[in-house]
Amino acid sequence: MDVLIFSTSVSAPEQVTKVQPLLTSVQAIQDFNFDLEDCDNILRVVADDLSPRYIETLLNNAGFLCTELEY
Repeated sequence: MDVLIFSTSVSAPEQVTKVQPLLTSVQAIQDFNFDLEDCDNILRVVADDLSPRYIETLLNNAGFLCTELEY
């Protein structure tokens, strides 16, 4: 399993509620969480063999900025 970390423009619990169904619909995603208290509004995704670009595109298509962070 991989842990992917993204900076996002998701900044409120209501926005997390909007994005949650998109993320839970992806079978490769085992778990995810947002850290809205971080200045980058961090999204952490635990997944099996999933491209970071897929998550970026998923959130971008929903109207949010999403960029993978290197760690």
